[in-house]
Amino acid sequence: MFTVKGVVRSIRQTLVVILITLVLAEIVFRIYHYINPSFVFYDDSYNRFRGKPGAPDLNFHLNSKGFKDIEYKPQKESGVYRILGIGDSFAFGVVPYRYIYLTRLEELLAERWKQTEVINMGIVKTGPSEYLALLVNEGVDLNPDMVLVSFFIGNDFQQKRAERKLYTYSYVASFIDFVVTVSKGYEGKIVESNSSYGDAEPTLTDEAYVGLERKRAEIFRKQNAEFQESVEQTVQYLAEMKHQCDLNRAAFAIVVLPDELQVNPTVQAKVFNTDFNEKRDDFDFSLPNRMLGEKLKELNIRYIDLLEDIANAGSQKVLYKPNDSHFNIEGNELVARMIAEKLFLNQTPLHQPDKVQSFIQRGELKLNR
Repeated sequence: MFTVKGVVRSIRQTLVVILITLVLAEIVFRIYHYINPSFVFYDDSYNRFRGKPGAPDLNFHLNSKGFKDIEYKPQKESGVYRILGIGDSFAFGVVPYRYIYLTRLEELLAERWKQTEVINMGIVKTGPSEYLALLVNEGVDLNPDMVLVSFFIGNDFQQKRAERKLYTYSYVASFIDFVVTVSKGYEGKIVESNSSYGDAEPTLTDEAYVGLERKRAEIFRKQNAEFQESVEQTVQYLAEMKHQCDLNRAAFAIVVLPDELQVNPTVQAKVFNTDFNEKRDDFDFSLPNRMLGEKLKELNIRYIDLLEDIANAGSQKVLYKPNDSHFNIEGNELVARMIAEKLFLNQTPLHQPDKVQSFIQRGELKLNR
């Protein structure tokens, strides 16, 4: 027979068991993260999503620095033109190593220009502030002849740093949040693996991919004052990267990569369908490129914008992996050839120091070390 005291005692015992379980789980997660760091848990440095040294990635293994590249010597060899490729998951690549545009760029330049070494320092889910920190903390020590930044229009514009959410202070709560996020469709690479690559296999469901592109569509909205501020913040980091390159007598250039929403009418039709309460005429898919280009020209920062090239080529062939937003093998090959043609094979001088004042020297920019 149940009594009130018995029920209360059972509830109390259950709560104690739950509390002990949560405390033990918190301890276990913290020990695990200390031994084997995971991006699941909060970290405000660019290393949060950095690959683990030697981790498998398709038919390849990351190098000892956690980059998707072969091992490289810290000291540049005589007669070699060294390029540092910095960027997010576009530079890291969702395709096998040998097809990534930075890998192919090295091969193309070695064949048609001069002995070249392209070091791929791409780290997924990073942006301009992390690019700058990576350059200062690790890149300049490699004595590059050039730093090439891959700037993805879809998510590389600097956002206001949000206050740290309360749940991130708990490893258990962070893990639960991660599980829920993954169940809804996760943008990015979760784990490295030896699985095979399917160039025509979709990464996300149609629903998840359309939802992702709808969120990104906001930067294409006309008369977006908040985005104007984002452009200004973004250019500050890029300008500081240029300044650091000038101090180290290295060339600096940016390759601007379009979001699939900008160049694929089929994706646009899916995003702006009848259940999306937005008018397509309120959006300008080339607006962010123009705004960014104007700022870069003002600062004498060399860049190439591949929006038109990708749009033209995309009308004839598929350049993006289905429901993914990253380039497929064909897209990577096109980007490699466009970079080679537009930045190198025309023999235009690549090093043009300017007088951009350092934001670091002025104390307005703190590196995420």
